[in-house]
Amino acid sequence: MRAAPAAISTARALLRRLNSGDLAEFARMNADADVMRFFPNAWTFDQSRAVHQMINSGFDERGFGIYALEFESQFAGVVGLSIPSFQTWFTPCVEILWRLQTCFWGQGFATEAAKAVLSMAFSTLLLPEVFAFAVPENRQSIRVMEKLGMKPHKPAFFDHPLIETPALKRHILYHVEPSSLLEFRSKPD
Repeated sequence: MRAAPAAISTARALLRRLNSGDLAEFARMNADADVMRFFPNAWTFDQSRAVHQMINSGFDERGFGIYALEFESQFAGVVGLSIPSFQTWFTPCVEILWRLQTCFWGQGFATEAAKAVLSMAFSTLLLPEVFAFAVPENRQSIRVMEKLGMKPHKPAFFDHPLIETPALKRHILYHVEPSSLLEFRSKPD
């Protein structure tokens, strides 16, 4: 089994395995109504703790996962690879995801970190394809997907099977393959 590195450096930040010292900031981020705007609910501390543990055990089991994004020794958020826990027509698959604290929004950190993760996904893990999805109104995340060279999948929409809230159920699905990664490497952010 190929394994992802424990840490990845970018031009401005460090992606590293989550540790117990990240839990308070991780939970604070997940409790923020702005950060969780496109989720059914903000998370309680206990929910964040459970997900934090799942992230670490999942990384150990699969050899890849979700990283803490660190900028100047501050926890900025999470970026990484995951296997969706739900079943639908395009699963099982590997998705790339990101979630940043609001003070790090709009500075290019999500795109920078996600590019590094995608590069590793294709060059180290040799994944054939990576997916991402979001509520269509989540223009910030969709813009990051587009900056990564991701394209809408055909079909482009699906109803998330784990979400009951009508306004959040419909998602747009993007994907990228290694050949597409080569095309955007030379493009500026």
